[in-house]
Amino acid sequence: MTDSREPAADVAAMTFEQARDELVQVVAELEQGAPTLEHSLALWERGEALAARCEEWLLGAKRRLDEARRGADEAEA
Repeated sequence: MTDSREPAADVAAMTFEQARDELVQVVAELEQGAPTLEHSLALWERGEALAARCEEWLLGAKRRLDEARRGADEAEA
């Protein structure tokens, strides 16, 4: 992973897959050990933002499924 990461604000525009894939890269880089404490902290912060974005997508998907199920249940009633 390069040091030219997008600002955290750009994480909000990512798809689930983009955020997930970059999060996997960030975790791998953290596991290898960053060269400096500052770099480790930057990676950690980026990872937190990416994880939050993934969770946002997953919660949105769950809401959509719940709404679809409610609609199907109401249609059957």
